[in-house]
Amino acid sequence: MKRIFLVAIAVMTFGLANAQQTRFGIKGGLNISTVVGGDVDNTKSLVGFHVGGLAEIHVVEKFFIQPELLFSTQGTKFDGPFGSDSDFKLNYLNIPVLAKYYIIENKFSVEAGPQLGLLLSAKSEGEDVKDFTRSVDFGFNIGAGYNFTDNFSAGLRYTIGLSPLSDSDIDDADDYYDSAKNSNLALYLAYKF
Repeated sequence: MKRIFLVAIAVMTFGLANAQQTRFGIKGGLNISTVVGGDVDNTKSLVGFHVGGLAEIHVVEKFFIQPELLFSTQGTKFDGPFGSDSDFKLNYLNIPVLAKYYIIENKFSVEAGPQLGLLLSAKSEGEDVKDFTRSVDFGFNIGAGYNFTDNFSAGLRYTIGLSPLSDSDIDDADDYYDSAKNSNLALYLAYKF
């Protein structure tokens, strides 16, 4: 975890040192999330949102680094008794650091990179379950974006969780890889200054 924070700080410091080649912005959008893997059955997507800020740091030609700081609502719905649905809601402070490449200069881009999520709250049917949920979530992002103007853009990003939601019943590597993890599809709008 220290390494990710150090990399994020280094990237932001590099960006501030090259301020003439760094643009800052705000973004927000829709999350469609669920929990996958492990012995999790009968889940349905939960609709949420994300909002926060970004820095687009120009490295060379069409290549950029884009660190972000996002508040994100995630989770899933489970089939409950008698046909009702139960909500499992997770709120994170997500810190993705993305490598971004413009395929069409300043228009269409692809992006990929790691993400650190700090759990802010976890509730199941209104009950606090934060003590049973890991406080740190690691994920990996892939996505694409399009700049409509120099300032306004939209995009799509998929985040697959790499770490288990809970430490319970994790005895070996097989349990770790086959555990329940976050899965999130995000649609966003962004405005760069």
